[in-house]
Formats: sequence, structure tokens, C-alpha cells
Amino acid sequence: MCGISGFCNFETNFLKNRDYYMDILINMREAIAHRGSDTVGEYLTENVGLSQTRLTIRDLKNGNQPIIRNKDGRTCAIVYNGEIYNCESLKSDLESKGYIFETTTDTEIILYAYMEYGAVSVNMLNGIFAYGIWDSREKALMLFRDRFGVKPLFYTVHGSRLIFGSEPKALFKHPGFTPALDDDGLREVLGIGPARSEGCGVFKDLREVKYGSYLYFSRDCKKEIKYWDITAKEHRDSPEETTAYTRWLIEDSVKSQMVSDVPVCSFLSGGIDSSIVTALACKYLEEEGKKLNTFSFDFTDNDKYFKSNSFQPTRDRPFVDMVLERYKTNHTYLECDELLLADLLEEAVCCKDLPGMADVDSSLLYFCRLVKKHSKAALTGECADEIFGGYPWFFRPELYKADTFPWSVNLHIRESLIRPELLKKLDLKGYVHQKYTESMAKIPHLITDSRETLLMRKINYLSIKWFMTTLLDRMDRTSMYSGLEARVPFADYRIVEYVYNVPWEIKAKDGEAKYLLRKACEDLLPPEIIQRRKSPYLKTYNPKYEALLKERLRAVLNSDSPISEIYDKQAVLDFMDKPSDYGTPWFGQLMCGPQMLAYILQINSWLLKYSLI
Repeated sequence: MCGISGFCNFETNFLKNRDYYMDILINMREAIAHRGSDTVGEYLTENVGLSQTRLTIRDLKNGNQPIIRNKDGRTCAIVYNGEIYNCESLKSDLESKGYIFETTTDTEIILYAYMEYGAVSVNMLNGIFAYGIWDSREKALMLFRDRFGVKPLFYTVHGSRLIFGSEPKALFKHPGFTPALDDDGLREVLGIGPARSEGCGVFKDLREVKYGSYLYFSRDCKKEIKYWDITAKEHRDSPEETTAYTRWLIEDSVKSQMVSDVPVCSFLSGGIDSSIVTALACKYLEEEGKKLNTFSFDFTDNDKYFKSNSFQPTRDRPFVDMVLERYKTNHTYLECDELLLADLLEEAVCCKDLPGMADVDSSLLYFCRLVKKHSKAALTGECADEIFGGYPWFFRPELYKADTFPWSVNLHIRESLIRPELLKKLDLKGYVHQKYTESMAKIPHLITDSRETLLMRKINYLSIKWFMTTLLDRMDRTSMYSGLEARVPFADYRIVEYVYNVPWEIKAKDGEAKYLLRKACEDLLPPEIIQRRKSPYLKTYNPKYEALLKERLRAVLNSDSPISEIYDKQAVLDFMDKPSDYGTPWFGQLMCGPQMLAYILQINSWLLKYSLI
């Protein structure tokens, strides 16, 4: 994993002022050095500059970037962030065509695949990636992003100039881009956040390459080209065949993502998703005579303060222990206290360059920092709920039939805290509905689909395209902030393509959430875990945390803070005085009353950090 950045301008010859532009490249990649600084490199030619800071996972000695290759008078250069899992087959094909490899990195494979097949070579890749390729023959810079946006890639275009980077902070180090906020950016934060509309960078004039797309930029052309999307197909496999093939896909994905030149660990929550990944990873390593390192997370004194509710019915620890009884891993229990959780809210904003999922972000940021002390790469159980149907909104009619995003039906909670004149100007409800309507028009379906099938396709598609990508963004930014590579086996596009078209009566037989996943992997784990109800990423129920948030937010409200331009002070104070409701989330399953307070604090930190108001 790495951080990449660069720029392109067809009206400027960078070589005439080489030192100046090299300094910019260095400043840009130093801004994202947390993504991995084992090695660094720059490439500067007449119209393009590329820079990269690298976390060494494959070919630890020889995989430095940028990689530049010449063939028949054509020069191509690449900077790349990610992991490709089908390298061997790609490499064999390219070797048969005469390409000679100087490294064992997937970076060189991607570059040669491009040189042989062109931009369509991106379709050949199975992995998580964001990369830029400069082609001297095309005189074009191309920016590619993986199918689900696991790896971030931001850019801005002004006339003949393009600037790009793995994170916004890289672009902010270029003298041609200054962070600013317009009304649509504010609508994203207040109405859509902590999600983001596809392609939106929130800051004014900041874009992100869309999932499954690449950007083509030349002197005469700037266009974004979609190379992949989910498609609707008729499902012909029997329930038994579907179960068997699903199991094979999951096994193959986990096995392929264990490939690394450094040890790979796993996150283990005791939920079905991370437990399946852990079980398969253990089996793979056992064949090599090795033992898997695993990590679980909790909050200090959560055994004392935990409150069972409809969204989070059980604690994780007992189920983690059940997995460890069956699979003998090198396990570490990690904990975070409420003071550290609150203190890291501001750093979580620095990590993401945006307000995020409040304490969900700050805790994950801390846990990833601890895991990095032991490992550079980790497997996670992310994405199974969106793909297999694990969230409440797949089963509660008032959610899946709602004429809005089912994870944020309570928009009125947000609106009630905003200054009335600003709320009228922004029309958050209209903005959110517009984004929802645009997504609804894209849902892949068959003309033969029943009304129930269409409803399930809707909720499945929205979950993958919006909610899953939000969690993937959170995972990348919180893990890579400490130089930890998080891999997501369930986000293998082959799994998504197949399971999307499995009929609901097979996917969720008799209304059982994630029935297909449970059935396909039932032999791997104890029945208690296979049948465990969905319990999302943990949060603290310690009243000290909420008290701490209220104390800090009151201090902010009583100062000359930028959120005074956005929030109605009395409305927020009244909100704080009400009893906390842990069962009525305003985003997803975890974002309840205390998280709203933390989100407002994050917005304030964000506005201050980038001088936006």
C-alpha cells in the first residue's frame, strides 16, 4: 500500500523550473507519508510529475516507484496504491508476450498490462487499487480506481492543469489548490455525511475518481470512463449449487488475499463475517505450518456499561473466545478508554480531511495504530452485510420502503439543530432526495423482476454503492493513517456480481439475515456464532464519554467557533439536555445521540483546520 500524488499541465514545461516542481512533488507525497514511507520516489517530465510514498508489502527491496518502462520509443510511468490478487495469471500472460520483469511487484504487472492492452487492462485486475499512468505516446495521464472505491483517489482540474492525490491533504500542498467550501459541500456534510455522493470531494472543485472508473486527461480531452458496474442477470443455479459456489468464491478470495511478503493478520470481532475470514485464514496458514495473528477490540469497562438494544444485542468478547477455542491463533485483546476516544475525534478529522463517523472513526484509528505495531497487513470482515443482506433495512418495511436512504431516514434530527435561515437556504431534504433519486435510476434489474425482487435489488444496490463505500473509505483512511493495509475479502467483485443476482428467497431463506453466507460456511464455526444476530462495530456505553462530549461541545458553543454559523446554539443545548436515545440512529446503526454531538465537534474541528468559515 502507498500514497500517490502528482500533477499534469500541457501549458507548462516543468523541466524549465525543475527544482521548484520537484519540491512540490516532495511536499505532496510528504503530506501522505503516513500511508507508508518505507521508500519514496518522484518522476518529472515536461508535462507531468508523479510522486509516491510506499508501504512495502511485496518485493520489499526492488519495488520502488514510480516504475518507468520504455518500449518501441514509448515511455510509460506508473504510481500505484493497492494490492492485485490475480498477479500470477497476469504475469504468465505478459511473459508469453515477451515482457521481462525486473521486480516481483504487482505494480510492474499493471504497467505492462497497460502497455500491452491499453486502458481496458483495468478490467483484468482483481484487487483494490488506485493508480496513475503517464503514457508518452498518448500524451495523456490516466487515473484508475477499483470497482468499489476501496482505495481513494482525489483530483481537481482547472483548464489544462490536473492535480491528484490519494488524499485531499496531498492536493492542498500544491500551490494551485486551496481548500474552500461551497453550499453543495456543506449539504454533503450536513445532509449526506458521513457518507459522500459518488465522485464528490466535498471541498470546492475537489472530485474523486468514481468507483469502477478511470479519468483520461490529455491536452484536448478530459473524460471519466466507467469500466465496470454491477449488472442484473438471471440466476440459474439451484440453492445447493448457489451455496457451494458462494463458499468457493469466499475461500478463493481469502486465500488470494493471504499472498504477501509480510505476515497478514486478521481483525476478529466474534461476528460471523470476521470469524469466517479468520477461520479460512487459519486453515490456509496451518497448511504452511504457521499461526495467524488476530486482534479484537473493545472499550474499557464495556462489560460494566454495555446496554443491549435492537441494533447491538450482544457484546463481542464471549464470541471472540468461542472462535479462539476452535482456532488457535496468536490473539491480542485491545481496549480504548473514553478520554482517548474523545481526544482522537480531532485527529480522526485530520486523518480523513473531513468529519467522519465520529467515535467509530476515532476508535478504529486507535486500534489500527496498535495493530500496526505487530503487522503491516490485516484481513477484515467488512462488506458482508451489504452484499448478503445483514442490516435491519433489508427486513424492516418502514426502512426498505422509505423514499430515502434507509440508513438515514431520521433527517429531521439533523435539521432540527441547524440555524433556520441556513436550513432554508440549503434545502437538505431536497438535496438528499435528489441524490437518492439519481441512484434509484441506476439500479440494475430485469424486466421480469417481481415487485419484491425490485425492492430487494434497490436496498442491496444502495447498500453497496453508498453504505459499503462509506465503510470502506473509513477503513482505508483510519488504517492507512498508521501505514496498515486493510484487506477486504468479501469485497471481491466476483462475490458481489454473483450474490447480487441470487434470488432473495435463497439469499435470506425464511427471512433469515445472511442465510446464504451462514449456510455456505456453517461447518467453519460453532453454531452460536453462525446463528449470532447482527451486532455492528462496537461503541462505548460509558456515561463518562457522553458527559465529556457535552462538556467540550458547550465550551465550543460558548466561544467564537465556526459552527455558530451553522448550528442553532439553543437547539443544540436542548438536544444535549434530553435523555440519550441509543435506539434511534441518525446514520446507520451506531450513530445515535452521543455520536451526533461528536459529529458536530468534528465539523467544528474541520472548519477550523481548513479555515472554511
